[in-house]
Amino acid sequence: MKGTDDCDWSRTSYKVRVRKTMYLWGSAGITRDITFDKPLILHVHNDTFGENVTVGTQVASGTKKTLGTLKPGESVSIPVQTMSGVFAKCTLETTVSCVIRESK
Repeated sequence: MKGTDDCDWSRTSYKVRVRKTMYLWGSAGITRDITFDKPLILHVHNDTFGENVTVGTQVASGTKKTLGTLKPGESVSIPVQTMSGVFAKCTLETTVSCVIRESK
């Protein structure tokens, strides 16, 4: 994966190599919940050759809500609204592909 300095921020798709816990959107360091006029939709796909990955959301207070587990090859769409992050965690390593779009 490219470093943030090399990232093409005009693209709406990206991949995250997940080891332990990683943020797919946002960060544990965001101190306020983010709200949009229309929620963004984060489409998450676990790599076919990866391992099970747990996904969830976090609010600025630090409270995390686990949404569930994606097996290899599975996908989920998460509305991003009034939160500070979307995280993924796994035991060893997997690659998660993400696409973020405006809801209609």
